[in-house]
Amino acid sequence: MQRVRLGARCNNLLVRGCDVAIFAPFPQSPLKVAWQVADGDTSEVEIRFENEGWTAQGTLGSDRAQFVLRYSATLVVQQFMLFRDMDEPDLWLGRDRSGRWGEVNGAHRTDLDGCSDVELRMNPFTPSIIMKRLPLLEQHAASITVATVNVETLEVLPRQRTYSRLESNRWRYVSAYHEREVESTLDDFGLIIDEPDAFSRRVLDTPSS
Repeated sequence: MQRVRLGARCNNLLVRGCDVAIFAPFPQSPLKVAWQVADGDTSEVEIRFENEGWTAQGTLGSDRAQFVLRYSATLVVQQFMLFRDMDEPDLWLGRDRSGRWGEVNGAHRTDLDGCSDVELRMNPFTPSIIMKRLPLLEQHAASITVATVNVETLEVLPRQRTYSRLESNRWRYVSAYHEREVESTLDDFGLIIDEPDAFSRRVLDTPSS
């Protein structure tokens, strides 16, 4: 399997005959998705377009927490907020256009510079958004660095992850839930349908459904 640099593109994904992974854009009206978690709980996400970018607001199952992720119109992460038991976020991180990460108080998180995405253990939306954005040919892979969030301790650590496109909408990656490689099928929007022994799709509520 061939590895490619993150950011390698085939003429911006617009040229006919360039067989890269291209998923349907999210609808601008809210898209709601829910998964049954292997531990019996449920994780959800609502994706909506607002303020010239995308907002994903979701729950983290038995971690009893909620998150908000804000992305640019091209799905580049800009802000992450984690809420546990208070109205104000317990953790609030931002990422600027140069890839620098910082906390809401202005502290520069140099340890996270170079991370392209946020990874959460209890919701398959976060790996989904990475695969949706990667312009990979079949049998190609890309390694990127993600900011992995521990909901209990609020620790955030950089981790390298590799995403491999096996065929069409079938991908291989390291599951944050199990910390081992899994294979999953993505739907037309680029969202994981089921992740083995971790998540099973319950609801996909589109504006037209």
